[in-house]
Amino acid sequence: MVAQANIKGYVTRFICCRGFNELRARCFVDLQIKKTRLAMEEAEAEHAEAPPDVNTEPAAEEAGATANGKRKSEEPDPPEEAGGGGKRRRGAGGKKLRAGERYIPPPQKRNPGVSFSREHFDETSYYFESGLRKVYPYYFDFKTYCKGRWIGKTLREVFRSEFRAESVEYYEKAVKEGRIRLNEAPVKDLSVVLRNNDHMRNTVHRHEPPVVGTPLEILMDDGEVVVVDKPASIPVHPCGRFRHNTVIFILGKEHGISELHTVHRLDRLTSGVLLFARTLQTSKKLDQMVRDRQLEKEYVCRVEGEFPDGELVCEEPILVVAFKIGLCRVDPKGKECRTAFRRLSFNGKTSVVRCAPLTGRTHQIRVHLQYLGFPILNDPIYGSSAWGPHRGKGGVVGKSNEELLQALVEEHRSQENLHLLDLMDDCAGVPKDSGKSFEETDKLSGSSEPTKSGESCQGRAEYCGGDERLNSSETARLNANNSSIQELPNSAESEGNPTQADAASQKLPPQSRDHLCSECKVVRPDPTNKELVMYLHALRYKGPDFEYSTRLPDWAKEDWVETD
Repeated sequence: MVAQANIKGYVTRFICCRGFNELRARCFVDLQIKKTRLAMEEAEAEHAEAPPDVNTEPAAEEAGATANGKRKSEEPDPPEEAGGGGKRRRGAGGKKLRAGERYIPPPQKRNPGVSFSREHFDETSYYFESGLRKVYPYYFDFKTYCKGRWIGKTLREVFRSEFRAESVEYYEKAVKEGRIRLNEAPVKDLSVVLRNNDHMRNTVHRHEPPVVGTPLEILMDDGEVVVVDKPASIPVHPCGRFRHNTVIFILGKEHGISELHTVHRLDRLTSGVLLFARTLQTSKKLDQMVRDRQLEKEYVCRVEGEFPDGELVCEEPILVVAFKIGLCRVDPKGKECRTAFRRLSFNGKTSVVRCAPLTGRTHQIRVHLQYLGFPILNDPIYGSSAWGPHRGKGGVVGKSNEELLQALVEEHRSQENLHLLDLMDDCAGVPKDSGKSFEETDKLSGSSEPTKSGESCQGRAEYCGGDERLNSSETARLNANNSSIQELPNSAESEGNPTQADAASQKLPPQSRDHLCSECKVVRPDPTNKELVMYLHALRYKGPDFEYSTRLPDWAKEDWVETD
């Protein structure tokens, strides 16, 4: 009897629980149906209120054009002035906003595989002077979404604490001229408080550092891959302060080649073989070869001192000290790394060394040569005295990572060295007067690691060069007013006749100056060859059924002697 009573109790409780769960499930379904209906009604109401053919800027015309990889979000609501108050309007699904409340549109999705186009290439043009490739200054939009640490702060507070490349007084003047926008609305004053998903746009007069004027030679273009001989000093893709003076933009502007996928990268100061894939399929194929270790890379460099004869293999692990700038050092906690070296020649002071990286770590060759006590002859980072009296030989530094980074910045600042451009932006431990801008920092000189398969050059640019977007109509108008920049001299004349370009460019067009731009008020000396060229060259790139190589640089020849 007791057993039967227990069984009945279990059954009763099971039935009750089952009934309760079924009831809860039905309530949940009903609730979801109501939410769906409500969302549909709000969407219909919002669609009915939206005016037809709203185009607030060129990028909006292509919103939703997924075939070209453009923005896929809906058209934005007409902007209202940021910092204004008191107006009631409908937005965000037809919900009424409280008096003084700002409407913040949802974040817009982007396809990271978008390629640069003629619209980007036409922002400005090149001219050649004193053997250097230079870019006429131009107007450009830097964009970014509100960071978590900015929420609740005023624009003035954010500019004062995080964007110190310019003074607060500059930003106040920029506000008066409509150069700073929040959610596409002109900012009235810097006291506006930032909220989550706020989208900031800063229109600046952009100056790019010069690079060597050596032409970019195309070694192969067979429809599947593009192989170039990259000159030293030119970054592969837009990053930091470089945009038009990059391999990607030079190929697009001067050769009409775009929509490329990076297979590997070279440091900014490194020259040599650089490989791009034309298609996503080819990119994935080459990436798989990299993973399977089917690709062989061969470099040559000139190092200080007499490098040991015979083959020398370094297997010291490498640790990234500062991820944002790619600074590395030998450390037991680092990743597995292996490089094979062999001396080719010695001229009594310096040695030419063949390098075969068997793994793909950032700055691998440079770090291993530093560890062995034979840094590359003119390596501005790993040959620096900031590493201590032994300059990092044997992994002996005697400084914390923060102290090392600080010492590097101070050394280049004291020398007013061009490489400070690579170090100063957004570094940990950098003094407050070092400055920042909307752009993200460049790595020290790029990276030598292969990219992920299918990653386009635009994707790399957004990683290294900040949250860059298409120019607004206002920026396009400002650049259009600089149309004479495109004519004195034009790109074709600059490419074909550097001498003519030198003569024509002695006096920059007046439209290339901006009354708010602090850079326009500074006269900077041209960088020297030692600042632009590092004696490290990618000589050969070899796969199972292909091999691409370049000529040996002059500095790698046996009878070469360094001149002052």
